[in-house]
Amino acid sequence: MSDPTALELTILMPCLNEAETLAVCIDKAMSYLSRSGIAGEVVIADNGSTDGSQAIAVAHGARVVAIAARGYGAALGGGIAAARGRFVIMGDSDDSYDFSRLDAFVEKLRAGFSLVMGNRFKGGVMPGAMPPLHRYLGNPC
Repeated sequence: MSDPTALELTILMPCLNEAETLAVCIDKAMSYLSRSGIAGEVVIADNGSTDGSQAIAVAHGARVVAIAARGYGAALGGGIAAARGRFVIMGDSDDSYDFSRLDAFVEKLRAGFSLVMGNRFKGGVMPGAMPPLHRYLGNPC
């Protein structure tokens, strides 16, 4: 028999000094969990933020996991290891992903897909959601 208290979904956001956009990302994710009725959590994999990101995350209901090893991959790996959900959906905490629109991802995961990828550029990047360096050099649109 399965555990009735088990979480189905962890929404994971790696974080390094994202105080400017973190709250809106967490609020969208929390709203999604509430609206959908999915038992889940929001996990912030913090990679050593010095701008108060951790306090913002806690104030908005997320669970913060401190990741000592530096780097984006380390933050993702540590966050996934700490996840309590059956499924993990990850996205950056810079508001370039819409955490209020996860239904299609959850549907595919429930159908047995082991990996589901989205495209944050397909619908357009919201103004100010991504620094120019990342938008044009790191991940050109």
